[in-house]
Amino acid sequence: MTTLLVRNAAVLVTMDDHRREIPDGGLFISDGFIQNVGSSSELPNSADRVLDLSGYVLLPGLVNTHHHFYQTLTRAVPAAQNANLFYWLKTLYPIWARMRPEDIRISTRTALAELALSGCTTASDHLYLFPNSSRLDDEIQSAAQIGLRLHASRGSMSLGESKGGLPPDSVVEDEETILKESQRLIETYHDPEPGSMVQIVLAPCSPFSVTPELMVQSAELAREYGVRLHTHLAETKDEEEFCQQKFGYRPVAYMETLNWTGEDVWFAHSVYVNENEIELYKQTGCGVAHCPSSNMRLASGTAPVMNMLRKGVRVGLGVDGSASNDGSHMLEEVRQAMLLARLDAGLKGASLSIKNAPPLMTARQALEIATRGGAAVLGRSDIGSLEAGKCADFFAVNLNRLGYAGGLHDPVAALVFCAPVIADYTVVAGKIIVEGSRLKTWDQDLLIEEHNKAAAALLS
Repeated sequence: MTTLLVRNAAVLVTMDDHRREIPDGGLFISDGFIQNVGSSSELPNSADRVLDLSGYVLLPGLVNTHHHFYQTLTRAVPAAQNANLFYWLKTLYPIWARMRPEDIRISTRTALAELALSGCTTASDHLYLFPNSSRLDDEIQSAAQIGLRLHASRGSMSLGESKGGLPPDSVVEDEETILKESQRLIETYHDPEPGSMVQIVLAPCSPFSVTPELMVQSAELAREYGVRLHTHLAETKDEEEFCQQKFGYRPVAYMETLNWTGEDVWFAHSVYVNENEIELYKQTGCGVAHCPSSNMRLASGTAPVMNMLRKGVRVGLGVDGSASNDGSHMLEEVRQAMLLARLDAGLKGASLSIKNAPPLMTARQALEIATRGGAAVLGRSDIGSLEAGKCADFFAVNLNRLGYAGGLHDPVAALVFCAPVIADYTVVAGKIIVEGSRLKTWDQDLLIEEHNKAAAALLS
């Protein structure tokens, strides 16, 4: 039995059902699970390792519900800098088609290192193209080297240009191969138990890159094995028009026809959804991965997140791919979610002096989306809050920083309102992944060098 005692945190944010924030708080951890949470005086006096977090804010690990790790290789590509989604994809598909298995491995390590340094402890990744013998196994094995929990989505594209889809035929697969590989991955890697480090998700890419038949068959396979379903949906006006012209439905209604609604389904983006569609999400239990930075970067629009939350829709946060965000900083994404929601409210007439005006998202609401919300979207009851019996996943930030000077009236809110920082500690299953704002599980400097070489080769 390995134990860890964390004590003396200036504020411990539990995100439990009562949203307790405990001054002088701490945790006692055994074999990766929290045994006790409370004020430091209530905890045991010793453990195999003791962390004194005097002057730190301690929070549940952030949960990233949508990402494309491989896109760290194509940040800020000049030809894709000033394009909306469809033109952006058309520019990048041929570059991504040159990726090799080693590129998948390197980019996975880079993305997860960035996430860990920003307080993230669980990440869902959507890998949907597999050129040159690449496999999802490459990502899963590399993720284990960094040490974050991974929801590995076996993405797919089967609707190439020759059949009326968006991606070139060179990056699509035949549907028999996709389904056979999906089954193999579930049987090989999926662990549904509390504390699991790897879960498999089936994730046909989008309405404009897969056939209706693959969507239906993927849903049937996922439900046979009890794994979750994920796809992009209602991200742009272009997608909405594509669905109406090709299938005769708006994107959400199209999902209904394919049996792609339910508590085991979550959609990335959902920018262009109306009141009835949000109500459908609530009634069927569909979740949403909100990706504010990507939506701004690609000029996609603003998702009606506050409306979803008011109606009880499960909403999590996603950094999306690093070619449409150019970073994987979860704490920054929390801030962006809050600010974009406030901009949206302002455009809809928000004012503290106007009765029934749209409410402003608070810092704590944004943090809740990134913790409890993300856990709910991924269907996990063992993460997202700091409570006895749950996974020992957390991060801590030292408040003694120039950027927080003058903001300690409310340290928890300061984490969101003030400029994003690197976490001082990130812990997953009781294991220290980041300490002193440095990655402990991989050589950071070597990773940067390897990644830059791989990225340069890809674009040469």
